[in-house]
This record gives sequence, structure tokens and C-alpha cells, in this order.
Amino acid sequence: MAILSKIRDRSMFLILIVGLALFAFVLDPSSIQQFFSSSKVNSVGQINGEDIDRDEFAKQVEAYKTQSGGRATQMQAVNAVWNSMVSEKVFQNQLEKAGIVVGEKDIWDAMVALPEIQNSPLFKNEINLFDEEKLKEYIANMKDDAETGNKQAWTNWLATEKSIKQNIERQAYSSLVSIGLGASLEEGKRDYMFDNTKMDAKYVFVPYSSIPDSIALVSKEEIQKFVEENPKRFKPEATRSLQYVKFDILPSATDDAEAKKEIENLINDVEESKFSLKIIGLKNATDYDEFFTEHKSDLAIDNGYKFKNQLPATVSDAIFEASVGDVVGAYKDNGYYKISKIVETLQLPDSVKSSHIIVPYIGTTRSTSTKTKEEAKKIIDSIYALVKNDKTKFTEIADAVNSDGTKGKGGDIGWIRKDQAFSPGFDKDFADFIYKNNAGSVNIVETAFGFHIIRIDEQTAPEKAVKLVTFARLIEASEETENIIFEQAETLASNLAGQKNLEDLAKESNYTIQSAVNLKALAESIPGLSNQRQIVQWAFNQERELNDSKRFDIDVNGKRGYAVVLLNGKTEKDGIVLSSDILLSVRPELINKKKAALIKAKMNGGTLEEIANNTNSTVRTTSSVTLASPLLSGVGNEPVIVGAISTLELDKISDKIEGEKGVFVVMVTKREASVELENYETFRNKIATKLKGRSYQLYQVLQDASDVIDNRSKFY
Repeated sequence: MAILSKIRDRSMFLILIVGLALFAFVLDPSSIQQFFSSSKVNSVGQINGEDIDRDEFAKQVEAYKTQSGGRATQMQAVNAVWNSMVSEKVFQNQLEKAGIVVGEKDIWDAMVALPEIQNSPLFKNEINLFDEEKLKEYIANMKDDAETGNKQAWTNWLATEKSIKQNIERQAYSSLVSIGLGASLEEGKRDYMFDNTKMDAKYVFVPYSSIPDSIALVSKEEIQKFVEENPKRFKPEATRSLQYVKFDILPSATDDAEAKKEIENLINDVEESKFSLKIIGLKNATDYDEFFTEHKSDLAIDNGYKFKNQLPATVSDAIFEASVGDVVGAYKDNGYYKISKIVETLQLPDSVKSSHIIVPYIGTTRSTSTKTKEEAKKIIDSIYALVKNDKTKFTEIADAVNSDGTKGKGGDIGWIRKDQAFSPGFDKDFADFIYKNNAGSVNIVETAFGFHIIRIDEQTAPEKAVKLVTFARLIEASEETENIIFEQAETLASNLAGQKNLEDLAKESNYTIQSAVNLKALAESIPGLSNQRQIVQWAFNQERELNDSKRFDIDVNGKRGYAVVLLNGKTEKDGIVLSSDILLSVRPELINKKKAALIKAKMNGGTLEEIANNTNSTVRTTSSVTLASPLLSGVGNEPVIVGAISTLELDKISDKIEGEKGVFVVMVTKREASVELENYETFRNKIATKLKGRSYQLYQVLQDASDVIDNRSKFY
């Protein structure tokens, strides 16, 4: 293959890598990372001057991935551990300042109060009550197991203790903060008076919409300046933008034909004259497991039964018209060439409702029974005699005998679909009985779980089904095809390295250029390429320059290929890139500011009437408006304008004020104060409740106030 040829060209480099790999075998993985790292930074980050050790961080990342069962990607695990560590250290700093200390008894009391602990059968005594001593014994056993090498359970327990401690600490800290989030009666009175003072006013309103957007155009330079002048609102963050051409490793027409020919040769027997051998084809094969193993089918045997609508439309008629023993194909289906042999046809329902009584014995699946097989058989035979013709008795005994989820349901298993019944996870003997017998049938059936008395309660209408043995060969690119695709990608990469223009090269070869704009340092996914952290790391390498390019081996959802990537944009942490989101939010704001300036230039006059005349508008009135409901009739919500009305002198014309929907000039004609109350406790409580309702913002505020240095992108 192409990759092998590259390795041969660099044999000395390969020897060096192998030697380092052998040396690495005796070293800690993090040491290898340090060896190759061009950076001397030894911490993943800092929180308030305290380093986060990268070795400890790496261990926690691996532990998180293990706990997730492999479902978390590398960067998902990295981000989760980082957020947890930052949270822990940010709060720890505040806990020390507040003097909050959580003792072992606090942790233990919280632990034993957990419903999961209280209700666990492991920790209950003979009268089914929670027994604290049993919990202590359980913990002691876990610790002993850890000392003998079985550390997982003990490690998980310590993590649980740590989590409980953190929760107690944070609840205590949050409670202290909440106590301080109060309000005085005077503040309650002020809030009441402000919200309920009624105001009348006259005003002139010129909407922003009266000025065409074309007159108030905003350039990118103006937006960039605005963004840079508001760093708290638009936090600067390093970004990279890429262009790339993707080369999928797909089979050629020749590869397709070869795969079809290969599988067609497996239908009938083949005489191998050179060795006087006869190779049995699928048509005459009887041991299908052996046939699949010998010829290396790319899909396993499916022992299920198929209705016509479950088969590929291109061959469903042919299969249902064929006889048992016939082979249909080769046919193409979902990236494979297949040949299907009909091994059985029968009438089957789509779904069956059944009930059972089960008597397990020693050695059966999921059984804790101490009965021998012979003892279980005698019991099931005696029960069968009682229930085979008596549904009421069947229900009573099932509830008394069964130990599975059907206990208390009269043994009712419910409806089971055909595809579920004949799947690898379902017992074959049970499935055969309920699907190959009629509704109302009752009999003893032995399965992997023990002896059952099975009753078929209901079945859907039967229809024709077939059982197939389907051999499959994946249609994949040959080595020759892969080499051609590799050379195409490598040629493009080489031309880009020679400073040729990507657009010109793509046009010459009819390639499609795709873009990934404003990628951040910790990004994992690239649009169109899925998770490609390697490309993001390359783009953010300190030595990377604009117009650098590289070919990458990629795997997108199991499909291999190459991506030739060009770095065509970069901003560093002290600069802000104008993303589409920023443009969408800032442009309308700046357009309105320009419109406001144009409107203000026209709003001249000594009276509201003169101003209205100069702006081709009218003098409007509003009455009984309040701060609690800052709505101006015919205009809408205008909190800034109503706020100004609450403070302006009576009968004096205001300055020009920019509102939500336009520019205003206002004159307050009346302000009616609210009736004073004897007590303002209700309004004081309202303010306090509102403040305490914002306690969820506590962590974000603490984090923003902390000095956090993030070096994750240097290591992951």
C-alpha cells in the first residue's frame, strides 16, 4: 500500500521510532509525552497561581473515559475533568477564606442519608431495616480488596466520598452567601415607590425604521473597532480557519466487479484440479458456520426469519419465489455484495403474547437456585398437571413461583416481536415454541434459564417468512485504487507546499474545497470531517504559519480517506475574529446608532411641536406609565425612556434619548406618587428573593474573578 512505500523510504526513521517505542515500554506514558513536547510547560493550567499537574490530570482523564464505558471522546473527557478541577479549586479558595471545614462525621451522616444507601438490600438487617454496621463492613471489605489488588470499587467509593464532601462544602458556602443577599425595609419602600409611581408624559418619537438601512451602512472595520472597544462583552480567543480537500478511499468500478465475481464463485461447487480438491459452494453447503469461517464472510450469519418487506426491494421477489435450497444473487446491498440461500420457509406471526412459569436449577443462566435439574423437572411436571387447562391456577402459581419480572403479573411476558425473538440475545428454544405453535398452546420447554411452562396467549395473523443464510463480501478499495487516491492527495499537498494556489489546483482537478471557519484551540470536530483533533492541534502549533498545508490520514464514521488541509486564517488571543454570530448581533446595533445620529440632527426646536414638525412626526402622549410596566402605547417596551421619565423635571423638554426602537424627546407632565404603606416587608422580601434567585450565578462569578490559565490545548 501507499503507506508501506512511504515507510520503506524512511527506514532509518522507522528504526529510530521502534527503538524509542521499546524504550517507552519501561517508562510512564506521561514521560514520553514530556520527552516529545516542544513546550516546557509542565502544568495543564493554573487556577489562582496553583498548578494543575498534567500527570494527575492525565490519570483523571483516563479514569473518566473508563467510567464512561468508552462513550466519551478524548476531548469530552478532557473538558469534563478540567471543569471539575477548576470548580474544585475555585471553591476551595473561597472555602478557606470563609473558614468552612467539613468533618468526617458530616460526610458520614450525608452518606448514610442517601436513599441509595438506605434502600439497598446490602445494608439491611434481618427485619429489613437499614443497618449502619453492614455499611461499615461493606466499606471495610472494599478497602481489603483494594490492598490485594482489586482497587476499582474502592477508588469509586473514595470518589463518591469526595463528591459528597464537595456538595456539603458548596451548600454551606452558598447558604452563607444567600444570608448576605438581603434587603432593608427602606430598599423595599424605594422599590415600591419606583414601581408604582404613575407618570404622564408627552413625547416625540422618530423610529429607526424611518431611515433606510442603505443610508446607514456599517463596515467590517467599524464592527471590528466596536468589538475591540468592548472586551468584556466580546472575549478575545485564538481561532484558526482552514480550507481542505477530502479524498475518500472508495472502491473503483474494477474493485466492484472483482468483489462481485469473487462472491459469485462461491455459489456452486468448484473443482480444484491442481490439488484434486472439490470446494463446496453455498448451494450444497450444510455446515454454514464452517462455510462462513472458511471463506471469511464479512457479515455474520443472521438466524432470524424475514418477511418480504424486510428484504432488499431488488431481490425480495426473487427470494420469495425461490425454493428451499436455491441461492439468489449476487446482489448489491448497503456496500456489500451478497448471496442468499433459502433454508426454510414457513408461516409466522409478526408478534406473540405469552406467559410462563419458570423453575430454574443449578447452573442455568442468571440462576441462584440450589435445585438439581432432576428436582426442577419433577416440580415443573407437577405444576404442568395443575395449570395446563386452568388459566386461574396458572396465574396463581406463576405469581408464587416466578422470581423474574413477571412475578405479580401472572407470568405475563407481554408482546414479543419476531425480530426480537429470533435475535442473538433471546433464547432460541423459547422463540421456537411461541412462534411455531398456535395460540392457546401450553407445554413444558427447557431453555438456558431452566424449565418453563409456556402458554401462547395471542398471535398476530401469520404470513410467509423465510430463513436465509446470507454470505457477504464488503466492496472495498483495492491496494491499487488506494495508491491512486493516495498519490492524488499527496500531489495536491506537494503543490500547496510549493506555494501554488488551492483554488486554481482544485479547479484543474475538479476537487471540492470545503471550509472550517474560526476553530477554537480545544475544538475536536471539523465540519465535514467529524472528530479530527489531530488537524486542530496542527493548526494551533506555535510554528504554524498562514498558508501552511499538510495531508492527513482520516477516518470519518469508519470510512478511511485523506484530507489535504490549508491554514488560511488565524487570530491570536489578543485579537477577536468577526464570527457570523458577532456580525449578526453587532451590525444591527451599529446601524441603529448611525440612524440615531441622523435622526438627532433633525430633531431641532424649542417645543415638542416644533421638533415634531421638523421630523415629520406628531406629539404623542402616554399616561399612568410605571417602571414596573415600561410600555409606551403604539411603540412597545421602552425601559430606558420610561426610566428617564421617572427622573426628569416636570414640564421641561429632555435631551434626545436613544431607545429600543427609535429616538425620543420627552416632557413629563405629571408624576403621581404611590400611596404610602404602613409596612414594606412584602417588597423587602421580594427584593431578597430576587437576589437569592440569582445564586445559581455564584460559580460563574467566582470563576470570572479567578485567575485561570488554560494550557489544555498544548497537551491534547
